[in-house]
Amino acid sequence: MHPTPAAPYKPKNHVRIVTAAALFDGHDAAINIMRRIIQSSGAEVIHLGHNRSVQEIVDCAIQEDAQAIAITSYQGGHNEYFKYMFDLLKERGAGHIKIFGGGGGVILPSEIAELQGYGITRLYSPDDGRSMGLQGMINHLLEESDFPTGQKLNGEVTHIKEKDARSIGRLISAAENFPEEFERVKGQLVAEFQQQESDSSQLLTPGKTQGAP
Repeated sequence: MHPTPAAPYKPKNHVRIVTAAALFDGHDAAINIMRRIIQSSGAEVIHLGHNRSVQEIVDCAIQEDAQAIAITSYQGGHNEYFKYMFDLLKERGAGHIKIFGGGGGVILPSEIAELQGYGITRLYSPDDGRSMGLQGMINHLLEESDFPTGQKLNGEVTHIKEKDARSIGRLISAAENFPEEFERVKGQLVAEFQQQESDSSQLLTPGKTQGAP
């Protein structure tokens, strides 16, 4: 018996989800279906495709200031893959980014319990699919990920000249979600860009060195 289709959950915040199929995994049918449902439910999706490493996915999630990552893994190696993703996010100061995944019958119930105990937010099983339906699983993912980003800026502007992706992503989120917070640092941001432009023009002027009269 199929579950009654759930009504789509509509996020209250601007939610970004990074989606991909795991490394060495060419099975992208499931993640393509899931990402389309996520997008049609009102979230922004950054889809990386299949055969993606943990490093690539974590880099993208931090650059985009995403709330969550959603991965399908049907090729095995999921225990190490998901644990490494969790560890790398914490190491990069992005432990707030939630991790969701699924792999049909490839990921055993005992492995799901172990990985969720390790810190993975949720791994959806075939039983979840039968009881919740596709939209129900997406609703759960979106509800867990429906929190704002970009608040409480703290020094991000000073890292712009270093092209620090995390700082740039947080500033964009602040402009989207917390305009008053962004206005607080807007003047500093403009001054930083003007200083960079001035430094660049001095370096590019023939016969003139930086700091020369």
